[in-house]
Amino acid sequence: MSSRALKLQAVHAFYGKSHILHGVTMEVGAGEIVSLLGRNGSGRSTLVKTIMGQVDARGSVCFGEQELMGAKPYEIAHAGIAYVPENRDIFPKLTVQQNLQLGQKRGQKEPRWGFDDMYRMFPRLKERQHTEAGVLSGGEQQMLTLCRSLMGDPDLIMIDEPTEGLAPKIVELVAEYLRALKDRGIAVLLVEQKLAIALEISQRCYVMGHGQIVFEGTPADLRANANVRREWLEV
Repeated sequence: MSSRALKLQAVHAFYGKSHILHGVTMEVGAGEIVSLLGRNGSGRSTLVKTIMGQVDARGSVCFGEQELMGAKPYEIAHAGIAYVPENRDIFPKLTVQQNLQLGQKRGQKEPRWGFDDMYRMFPRLKERQHTEAGVLSGGEQQMLTLCRSLMGDPDLIMIDEPTEGLAPKIVELVAEYLRALKDRGIAVLLVEQKLAIALEISQRCYVMGHGQIVFEGTPADLRANANVRREWLEV
């Protein structure tokens, strides 16, 4: 189990001349599920892309003792951070098994996860292991993306809108998956629109608005704070 926390200090991010993130400071503890909430356009996706080294930024992004600001995305992945983007990014012409293989990190240590773990967690993927990923349903593609990220044996996984467009039954599967990660000591930063699932599985929540953190607390704190929900979350 990793003891590394992710710490952001005064992070600013830019798309060209547009200033998107304004001094974001936050933390994800080792083995903790933290939800990042907010309306579309509040800066949540930009924040995870910034952590992953995909956006022009300044400030500090520390993972354990390692400063990641300025590192390349592949260096950040090797440091133990996985990123599951909203668009799912599967390889449509490769089979389920081949997609999972691509996620494997060749390293010295024995990985925590293997094919059997993935197929046990999502039996549907086992049934379809020799099927081209492009013909899978949206829910199956989401499961595949999540599992492929895990095959790289990360200590922290950042997931952008994993339940978007999924049937309620599949949403519950995703929630079980996230709990399984936590049980194995993997930290999760979850970008999510659905308040219910975020409050159900997180230890802590951050709410973003206009590129800043406008609320930090436990799910119970957020449930009790109608003003924050009304101003920053409700459509």
